[in-house]
Amino acid sequence: MYNLERLTVLLVDDNRRMRHLMKTILRSLGVGTIAEADDGSDALKLLRTIPADVVFTDWMMEPLDGLDLTRMVRTGSDIDTPFVPIIMLTGHSEMGRVVEARDAGVTEFLAKPVSADKVYHRLQQIIERPRTFIKTRRYTGPDRRRKAVDYTGKERRKDANDK
Repeated sequence: MYNLERLTVLLVDDNRRMRHLMKTILRSLGVGTIAEADDGSDALKLLRTIPADVVFTDWMMEPLDGLDLTRMVRTGSDIDTPFVPIIMLTGHSEMGRVVEARDAGVTEFLAKPVSADKVYHRLQQIIERPRTFIKTRRYTGPDRRRKAVDYTGKERRKDANDK
């Protein structure tokens, strides 16, 4: 098990009970600093002042939901941490939602109900299998592919240095 005492986590959820549950889980895992926000707009304000190592955010919040928060973190010019791992929490885990979260720049997806094992597994994924960050005109966030592509055939996309 990793020593997480130097980790700073930002919890973003409009449900006070869910924040309390997540805080309890994170403390039991040894996370050192835990900040909380009621919604995405409060989270953006906090991200300007605290250096979060990981963000856990709920999907459905008002006025700024977890997807909009993710997009603003990834593309925002006034946020110093556009590469921060973002773990989306939601009770809606249909494949379409997972894809939508991935396409918004979410690093990991965690379906509710949560458990200490599931939370630790997502943190472990971020530590052991960090994903390359991609920035293009239409997408900013972690590489959406989970597996390394070692294809050299005719249809392979060329690197900038290839002629």
